[in-house]
Amino acid sequence: MSKNIATREADYSKWYNDIVHQADLAEHSDVKGCMVIKPYGYAIWENMRDVLDRMFKETGHSNAYFPLFIPKSYLSKEASHVEGFAKECAVVTHYRLKATADGKGVEVDPEAKLQEELIVRPTSETIIWNSYRNWIQSYRDLPILINQWANVVRWEMRTRLFLRTAEFLWQEGHTAHATKEEAIEETEQMLRVYADFAENFMAMPVIMGRKTASERFAGADDTLCIEAMMQDGKALQAGTSHFLGQNFAKAFDVKFADKQGKLDFVWATSWGVSTRLMGALVMTHSDDEGLVLPPKLAPIQVVAIPIYKTEEELELIEEKFKSLGNSLKALGIRFKFDGDDNKRPGWKFNEYELKGVPIRLAMGPRDLENGQVEIARRDTKEKSSVPVEGVVEHIAALLHEIQSNLLERSKRHREANTFRVETYEEFKQRIDEGGFFLAHWDGTAETEELIKNETKATIRCIPFDGPSEAGVCMVTGKLSPQRVIFAKAY
Repeated sequence: MSKNIATREADYSKWYNDIVHQADLAEHSDVKGCMVIKPYGYAIWENMRDVLDRMFKETGHSNAYFPLFIPKSYLSKEASHVEGFAKECAVVTHYRLKATADGKGVEVDPEAKLQEELIVRPTSETIIWNSYRNWIQSYRDLPILINQWANVVRWEMRTRLFLRTAEFLWQEGHTAHATKEEAIEETEQMLRVYADFAENFMAMPVIMGRKTASERFAGADDTLCIEAMMQDGKALQAGTSHFLGQNFAKAFDVKFADKQGKLDFVWATSWGVSTRLMGALVMTHSDDEGLVLPPKLAPIQVVAIPIYKTEEELELIEEKFKSLGNSLKALGIRFKFDGDDNKRPGWKFNEYELKGVPIRLAMGPRDLENGQVEIARRDTKEKSSVPVEGVVEHIAALLHEIQSNLLERSKRHREANTFRVETYEEFKQRIDEGGFFLAHWDGTAETEELIKNETKATIRCIPFDGPSEAGVCMVTGKLSPQRVIFAKAY
């Protein structure tokens, strides 16, 4: 199989699309703006979903499901929320089709107009809080800690597989609390869960921080985020956690009686990550040869390929590999033996390199005779011959090493592409190079908008761990308490 992948240096956008298509992750659908996630891509998403689902449950959350359709009047109840999503909403106006006059097709039945239009879920705060109104009467009913795995629809004019599509998969957590402090702690806790997942499973370093008021989620009092740097130096928002205050409780009249019997509005949060993380995974680690996957999320962690000329050689090598595979599977390692005799070993090497399998094993008659196996690691492309005896432990350790190496490599890339700038002139000259730029900002939406319009860079976050370093705004010269992170972003 020949690879036809653009290089990152020549055309980063095409490189990304080539990998998504050729590694069999996804393809465009005939429905404009939507994608088909293929089995290999979906297997990666399933691994992500399963890890996150476990992490959510470990922090006390339960899964539920709410309707795909939301009455239009629900969105009207929270003014900033409807304003934030109005332009992205898909609207259902009729409930029936009928045959065309010539009998060759169907058309919307004009007599079947809905009394109230339905919005295809862009996010579920409104319909969930309408349900919570019936579930909550007193402090004994709180907290409610619910997560939903679902699809959502947000019309997009310019789409890119995984990164921005009209329909995408995600999880959305929606919680209800008796106190402001408890809701804020939930918001912060879930951001830490996302950061833990990104770094320890995706091997993708992230910066935790706060969004500016202009970048805040529609209807939230505060939005926290994790920001990652891709290999081209652009930022990618990898997850958000929102403190919603009492906004949705007031919009849907959700009150509870506290221990003294006093009525008050409930405090809320919401938080989510989506299949956008698939795009982040591709762009964080992959190279010009194809996909590179961190072992913890790879559908196949170890693939074994026999090299043989006779059926007898195949049988002996297969026996060795299957025994080795059973030992690896007993350790929870995802193993595949590829004995397909319709494809040559070279084709298979190419295929599994393209698909980012972390470790490739190969064994031929000479390896069998010498009691060894060839091991190739995807991250560094290093090869070595290892005695079969003790190879299980060696592979387990190597998977751990690959996972750690990918994270450290990404950290080094971020550090090498993070810059401090003092003047707006310097900022404008360098922003197109890519990277994170630490600069002072005067805290006003006007200055933020000016920078965005003139450079297409946005404030990605006000970092939590940034030093309290007073200075002056690079644009206006007004006082600034700390630097914020500017970058161009996906």
